[in-house]
Amino acid sequence: MIATVFILLFAWQSPASSASPDAMEHMRIGIAAEQQQKFDLAIVEFKKAAELDPTLPDAFISLGQANMELGNYGSAIAPLKRAVELKGDSVPAHQLLGYSLLAQGYAAEAIPHLQRAGDTAAMGIAQIQTGQLMEAVSNLQNALAAHPNDTDLLYYLGRASGLLSKQMIDTLLNAAPDSARAHQAMAENYFVLRRMPDAEGEFQQALKLRPHLPEAHLELGEVYAGAFQWPKAEQEFREQTRLQPGNAEAAFRLGTALLEQGKAHEARLELIRADKLQSDMPETLYSLGKADSLDGDVDAAEKAWTKLLSIEKVGSLAAQAHFGLAGIYRKQGKTEAAQSEMREFQRLQGASPPQTPANPDAQR
Repeated sequence: MIATVFILLFAWQSPASSASPDAMEHMRIGIAAEQQQKFDLAIVEFKKAAELDPTLPDAFISLGQANMELGNYGSAIAPLKRAVELKGDSVPAHQLLGYSLLAQGYAAEAIPHLQRAGDTAAMGIAQIQTGQLMEAVSNLQNALAAHPNDTDLLYYLGRASGLLSKQMIDTLLNAAPDSARAHQAMAENYFVLRRMPDAEGEFQQALKLRPHLPEAHLELGEVYAGAFQWPKAEQEFREQTRLQPGNAEAAFRLGTALLEQGKAHEARLELIRADKLQSDMPETLYSLGKADSLDGDVDAAEKAWTKLLSIEKVGSLAAQAHFGLAGIYRKQGKTEAAQSEMREFQRLQGASPPQTPANPDAQR
């Protein structure tokens, strides 16, 4: 991230015309050395320029930048602070000073300079360290919108969001430890830790306090699904769909629970409803194709799996869709098409963690 700033800052580096001729010459040599990545020489030249003209902000900015290029963030702070004193409206000076302070752990001191520079990415990182988590999330979201898929921004946004979530949950547990929401939060924590009996108990307590607590039936159903207790999972998912008939995930989960119990026709109806509520979800399309196949509608199964493959080209769902299509085509006597689908299945299996596929003819 800091390297990007350096690239942008090279554009401003031109000695001020008001500087003394000797200072300007040292600046010129220093800039040339920096462009050749001779940062030690650049530091010497920028120091000479600053000594010859102590009122030249560019000399101090360049001296700070050259030190940063070598990772000497501590040495960059003093000249950059001097540059800000000399030229308080200099965006490069504030930005580089903010980075140097942040790199040295002075996050609170860095924030005002990063604000002046309008650097939402670095400001968000600094705000994580100062505990301003809501502000950090907001700034990092804005930065990520400008730089999608930036790995540093994705990491820091995930970290800020996780810390904010923990902070809110801790506040909830301290403020109302016996509330339905507190029990739900504890249940979710146990679920993540795979402590299923504890999660089940906490969800049940939450629902005892608030029988219509949003999402709780869905989450409890997932606890039962994780333990392969499909009748109990079905009961919870069905209750969630009753409370929220427009909840696509609840319809999908109910469909999969029914499918696991061999109730293909009923599962198919729920999965069709889930697909209508939220179309083009690969998980729904795979399960729908499976239910179609078990219910005897191979044309619908082919349609569902083909649509899945138009959305998702790789991964376990795509592999299983190819496997299912191979079974359909083999039954229809389309040997070449079946072989082609099996080759795709085997190719994707080779690129994914190995799985034991279902029988392509039975589609279980």
